[in-house]
Amino acid sequence: MIRHLVLFKLNEGVERDDPRVVEGEAAFRALGDTIGELRFWELGWNISDRPIAYDFAINSAVEDGDALKRYLEHPAHQAGVALWREFATWVVADYEF
Repeated sequence: MIRHLVLFKLNEGVERDDPRVVEGEAAFRALGDTIGELRFWELGWNISDRPIAYDFAINSAVEDGDALKRYLEHPAHQAGVALWREFATWVVADYEF
């Protein structure tokens, strides 16, 4: 199995209630029910007020590298990524477990 973690940082001046952010969250929230390769899917907003904290996180898992590739290339995932590019930056970690 491969864990796929993504941490998002909203761009300066962008708030959670920004309509673009609301749309982006909804797009990613729907992926758990849309993309069959996902074996585990959770996401949520950071609750920490630490200055080093990111704003939003996705924690997911897929069977293997091929499944990860299919997930990343899935049109619904690509549509969500396009939305988030408009208002956030992110870091990714993929590891076997």
